[in-house]
Amino acid sequence: MNAEIIAAHAGDAFELDILVNSAYRGDSSRKGWTTEADLLDGTRTDATAIEEIIRTPGFTLLKYVEDGKILGCVELRKEKEKLYLGMLTVQPDLQGKGLGKKLLKAAEAEAKRQSCSSIFMTVISERKTLIDWYIRHGYSNTGERKPFAFSDPRFGQPKKQLEFVVLEKII
Repeated sequence: MNAEIIAAHAGDAFELDILVNSAYRGDSSRKGWTTEADLLDGTRTDATAIEEIIRTPGFTLLKYVEDGKILGCVELRKEKEKLYLGMLTVQPDLQGKGLGKKLLKAAEAEAKRQSCSSIFMTVISERKTLIDWYIRHGYSNTGERKPFAFSDPRFGQPKKQLEFVVLEKII
C-alpha cells in the first residue's frame, strides 16, 4: 500500500468532486457516517468550486492518495493567525478506518507550518456524532453559533432550519 497526503492540484477537481459528494449527499453517502443527506438536498460542491479552492492564495486542499486513487481530502484556509478546516472527506466505505484521523493530523501539521495559533471549523449543529468525533480529537465547542446561510442553492437546500457550531483546537 502506497499512501500519502499531499496538496491537490487543479487536475484533481473532477475526482475530488465525485468523492466529496459521495461522502456528504445522496444515497452513496449513507454507506458512511458523515452523510448530510437527511439534512440537505443538492450537491455539496462541484469541480469548478474545488478548482477555485485549489487556485486561491491562502487556501490549501490536501488529498489522501493510496495507490494512485484519492480516498480523502480536507480544505484549509488561513484566516489571520488561525486555520479554518472544512470539507474533511473520506470515501464512505472506508470511513472508520483511520483516514480521517490522518487527514486531521495533516491539517494540524499544516496549521503549525503556517504559524497558526489554532485550527477551527464550523459543523452543522445536528451532526452530534461528528461534533463528538472532533471533541475526542481535542477540539472544543466554543459556544459560538453561525447561521447556515448559503446563497447558491446548488450547494445544499436545507430540509429544515440549520445552524453551525464553531469548534476550535489550540495548536
